Amino acid sequence: MIIRSLVILLFLWHVPSAIVPILTIPIRVLLAFIPLSFLGVTVNIMSIAGIAISIGVLVDGAIVEVENAYNKIHLWQEGGKKGDIHEIRLEALKEVGPSVFFSLLVIAVAFLPIFALVDQEGRLFKPLAYSKNLAMALAAILAITLDPAMRMLFVRVDPFRFRPRWLARVLTSLAVGTYHAEERHPISRTIFRIYEPVCRFVLGRPKTIVLGAVAIVAVSVPFYFKLGREFMPPLNEGTILYMPTTLPGLSVAAAADLLESQGQGLAAFPRSSASSARPAAPRPPPIPRPSR
Repeated sequence: MIIRSLVILLFLWHVPSAIVPILTIPIRVLLAFIPLSFLGVTVNIMSIAGIAISIGVLVDGAIVEVENAYNKIHLWQEGGKKGDIHEIRLEALKEVGPSVFFSLLVIAVAFLPIFALVDQEGRLFKPLAYSKNLAMALAAILAITLDPAMRMLFVRVDPFRFRPRWLARVLTSLAVGTYHAEERHPISRTIFRIYEPVCRFVLGRPKTIVLGAVAIVAVSVPFYFKLGREFMPPLNEGTILYMPTTLPGLSVAAAADLLESQGQGLAAFPRSSASSARPAAPRPPPIPRPSR
C-alpha cells in the first residue's frame, strides 16, 4: 500500500488519486479467501504465495483508471469546465474499463496450465494456482464495479471554503488536490523522450515486429519438447537422522529389542551414492540386556 501510494504521488502529485488503489488492496485480498474456503483450499504457504505474487497486479486496474480520470479532469479544467464533472469521470472510467477487465483475465488464464500438473507437483502447486486465479478474477470484477464507484465517491474538484482558512487549505490539498498536466512533470517528460521514439519505431514497422515475435516463438519450440514432465528438483540431503519414539512405560529389554530390529531393517536398505563414498562408521557395541 505504501509503495502504490508513493508511485501515484510521484507521478501525479495528487493525494486523492492514491485513495482508491490503497483501499482496493485489502478488499481484494480478503475477498479472495471466500472462494478458497468454498473450494476447500486451506491457508498454507502455497495458497498465500499465490496471493503474494498477484498482489502487485491486483491494483493495476485501479491505477490505470485513476490515471485516465486524472487526465480527463485536468483537460476538463483547462477547457473551462464545460459539462458535468460526473459525466467526465464516468466517460473516463468507461474508456479504459473493458481493457482493464480483459487484461486482468489474461493474467489469470496464464496460470491455468498449472491445473494440468498431477501427483506431487499437482498437490504442491494447485493451491497456488487457485489463489492466484481467484484473486485475479476478483480483481477483474472489482475493476469494473467497485473501483469506478469509489472513484466517483472520493474525487472532489471544488475546494473547501470555511474558517479557519488554513484548515480549509489543508483539507483542499488532501481531499481535492491540484491537477497538473503530464507534459509539465519532469519524470513524465523523461519517460516520454525514451518511450516515444521506440513507440514510433514499432508502429512504423508492424509487419517486421510481428514476424520477429513469431520467429522468437518458433525458436523456442525445440526447447519446449526438451522440458520433460518432471518439475520437482531432486533432493539429496546426504544424511538421514532417524529418531524413534515409543510410548512411556516401555521396559529396557523391550526397547533394546525394538532398537535392534529397527536397526536391522534400516541396514537392509542399500546405501546411497553419497553415503557409500564415505567410510562406514563403526557399529556401536550391543546394548547389554539387564538380568531378569
